[in-house]
Amino acid sequence: MHLSIAFHDLAALQERCEVSGVRITRAEPEYENGAVVPAGPWQPISEALATHLRATDQTSDSCLVEMVKLRHTDTTEMLAELADPLGDPDATYLGQAASPAKALTTTDNYRDGRRIGLHVDNWDKLRYAEKHQGRRRLCLNLGPGARYILLGDIDIQAICRTVHDDYEHRYPHTDDLRTYVARHKPLRCFRIRLAPGEGYIAPTELLPHDGSTEDQPEPSTAAFWLGHWPRSVLPSLI
Repeated sequence: MHLSIAFHDLAALQERCEVSGVRITRAEPEYENGAVVPAGPWQPISEALATHLRATDQTSDSCLVEMVKLRHTDTTEMLAELADPLGDPDATYLGQAASPAKALTTTDNYRDGRRIGLHVDNWDKLRYAEKHQGRRRLCLNLGPGARYILLGDIDIQAICRTVHDDYEHRYPHTDDLRTYVARHKPLRCFRIRLAPGEGYIAPTELLPHDGSTEDQPEPSTAAFWLGHWPRSVLPSLI
């Protein structure tokens, strides 16, 4: 499965989305060795590429990336608006994460503070065959600055099939992504800009991803939830 984004306005996606290749980190103190990060420079996406990213009616809700918006810009009101589980009574609030300004990627390893780069989540601990059925992550930018969602265009099931002969018995992992890129296999990274009050719902168990505040002069804080949400549970941003 390739990256599939739900959108109505192709030009609006092009205005806030850019693409880059990726690279492996080596001997960079703030990163784990072998982490996958955007290589730059960022380039605008063409109309043809934007069209290729468009989700269809056949795209499973669990595999869909949606860019969403809220009515409020005040942090307290934004969180109050999302107090409802949005159709999933078992949705889980994961908390908030503060990110400094001008960070290429934002997620760090809590054990030593080094950033991990593009990665896949493993909250649901799913084997290869079920990995595409994981919960999607809802992320809301609480501000004060803008931030980006980084998304790889190849899912971790396809990556796992490439790097392991016995992929059917595997639990696809970020290490598989690092092996894939280290073998010079193709992967594009897209970044989509999110202002305060904007966010995404994305299959972060399935797609390589991370946050970023690169080129942004202000820090931002993101709030996160996990759930099995149907498409269009929040208003579309694009």
